Amino acid sequence: MTHLKPAVYFIGAGPGDPELLTLKAYKIISQADVILYANSLVPQQILKDVRDDANIIPTGNKTLEEIMIMMIEKVKNNCSVVRLHSGDLTLYSAIHEQIQRLLAENIPFELIPGISAFQAAAAKIGTELTIPDLVQTIILTRISGSASQVPDTEELSSLAAHQASLCLYLAARHVETSQEKLLKYYPPNTPVAICFRIGWPDEKIRIVPLEKMAQVTQAENLIRTTLYLISPALNPSKNSRSNLYHPDHFHLFRPH
Repeated sequence: MTHLKPAVYFIGAGPGDPELLTLKAYKIISQADVILYANSLVPQQILKDVRDDANIIPTGNKTLEEIMIMMIEKVKNNCSVVRLHSGDLTLYSAIHEQIQRLLAENIPFELIPGISAFQAAAAKIGTELTIPDLVQTIILTRISGSASQVPDTEELSSLAAHQASLCLYLAARHVETSQEKLLKYYPPNTPVAICFRIGWPDEKIRIVPLEKMAQVTQAENLIRTTLYLISPALNPSKNSRSNLYHPDHFHLFRPH
């Protein structure tokens, strides 16, 4: 077994299904000396193949400052440290401030991306979020909450004006406000996939009209770990198809 060099390895654990880990993520998790994981967001099954002597530290009850101190001390003691986040590292994972601190302390680190919940959800539903002549843009966003404010230039109503495939994170507690803003531009019958704990054993997916988004969320008590996919692609025209593989379309690898 190749020994990992002492460093912090930020790993995107994906939405919850251990089979959606990248091969690189799995390899590092199974070899690491220390694993710090957000136990409220990352299911235990992701850790099923860690080393027997690995030091596994749940961080759900710890502040970022406490986590940083542990990671830095462990690396300075010649340990390989995994910082395991849910989903993909590039979305709402709070790694920016962690990276800044590691740089200041001259601690080596590496980022290993993961599958985002919007990708896993679309796959579970069996749809493509970009369909020719229907929708060609995907917007990933959230609504302002107590922990983080969305800039005025990214206000949900203005993003809804594009009528793109919109993936709305961290909004279940503000679902009525979100629905109201979305209805300013999307038709009331626009399909919405309400996706709860995608990739977990108790996942739920409900596809409803936009006008029912808040009602269904509240009726099912989906308060946390819920993603909304708002898109005409969830109910596409049967005649839509890509030209990429059309017999009349020619390109570099399939010349005329």
